[in-house]
Amino acid sequence: MGQDNDAAEVSRLRQQVAELSRPHHRLRSAGAAVLLVLAFVLAPLAVVASWTAGIMGDTDRYVATVGPLVDSPAVQSAVAARASQAVTGHLDLQTVLQQAAPQDRPLMAKGLGSLAAPIENAIGGLVQKEALAVVSSSWFHTFWTDANRRIHSTMVKALTGQGGGAVQLTDDSVVIDLGPVVEQVKQRLVDSGLTVAARIPQVHTSYTVLDAQHIGAARTGFRLLQILGNWLAVLVAVLAAAAVWLARRRRRALVTAALAITVGVLLLGLGLVVARALYLDKLPAGVSPDAAADIFDQLVHFLRTAVRSVAVLGAAVALGAWLSGPGRRATQFRSLRTSGIDATRRSAQSAGLRLGPVGRFVHHWKRWLTWTVLAAGGLTLALWSYPTGWVVTGIVLAVLFALTVVEFLDEGAQPGDAAPGDPAA
Repeated sequence: MGQDNDAAEVSRLRQQVAELSRPHHRLRSAGAAVLLVLAFVLAPLAVVASWTAGIMGDTDRYVATVGPLVDSPAVQSAVAARASQAVTGHLDLQTVLQQAAPQDRPLMAKGLGSLAAPIENAIGGLVQKEALAVVSSSWFHTFWTDANRRIHSTMVKALTGQGGGAVQLTDDSVVIDLGPVVEQVKQRLVDSGLTVAARIPQVHTSYTVLDAQHIGAARTGFRLLQILGNWLAVLVAVLAAAAVWLARRRRRALVTAALAITVGVLLLGLGLVVARALYLDKLPAGVSPDAAADIFDQLVHFLRTAVRSVAVLGAAVALGAWLSGPGRRATQFRSLRTSGIDATRRSAQSAGLRLGPVGRFVHHWKRWLTWTVLAAGGLTLALWSYPTGWVVTGIVLAVLFALTVVEFLDEGAQPGDAAPGDPAA
């Protein structure tokens, strides 16, 4: 009998080897491997495309990205310095003397003498102080939000040819005018007693947002980005699903695909760290490194959030696929989980809990209920506009909790239930 069993096992193994050696199986395995590599390569690109399309295509998203920069001390100092330079250029002592009465100029110039430098420093300090007060005020918060909303509309207009009449292309560039900030500084100087500031002419200090000399290439790239942003992530999911379908061991392929996507987006996160270091290392002279660092961090904030979200989701899918497999440790984990749920159910029943028809219903429709819970979790994640890592974690935990509830309510076949072959069944 033992020899017959051994012969049967050898025959089964030979049959499996022969099956695996067939050309179409080799082709399917090769195709699955190619699709997995493509999913791995395209996953980080899909995250970048979705993030960029969201930033460029959604004004509220763009404002939410750059809005917090108004509270950055480094950015406030940089803007205040830009505004104070524009003001102090019209407040030097020579300008003050020119604004004095002609008969008073010689006497004032003689009286200033060696006090010129300290006075100029004092004026510069006062201007810087008032400029900082302006950029830290609630007025500047409103100005910053409105200005960036106009900037976004301008960029979208320049890149797509659509939008309102607020678009301004000046000297081959899209600019933001800090003139209102300068006016606020002038008014505060006048209120502080430096009435000569009222004679400063209207000053326009522009900040270039977009170089319009290459607007044709940028417009083409933006249109491509809009397409990729909407469909590249779907393409990655389709490639991963096709790889799993082609693979002979589909559960293992699913684990591999999920881990490949997770590793791909984590490499993107590492690339952001390297890009930040290179960006700060090559700043032009005169640019505040702290302000540049805050701007970079804020601009890629949602990109880093997307990286964490996809990484958490990929790890959860890989772990779920592995735990549902036939492996020894996965089986031990499921047995331990089931034993814990059974013990909890028995304790509740000892305390008087009676599930009745609910338990029988859940037992009969358990498979459908399980798939419904999984589908609801996937649909929630798909419909969430911009899921964060915590949102993905919360959805995963909610799905696990719902599956545990289904398992708890499943009392199994009870005495007196109709057998599958009975007419009542």
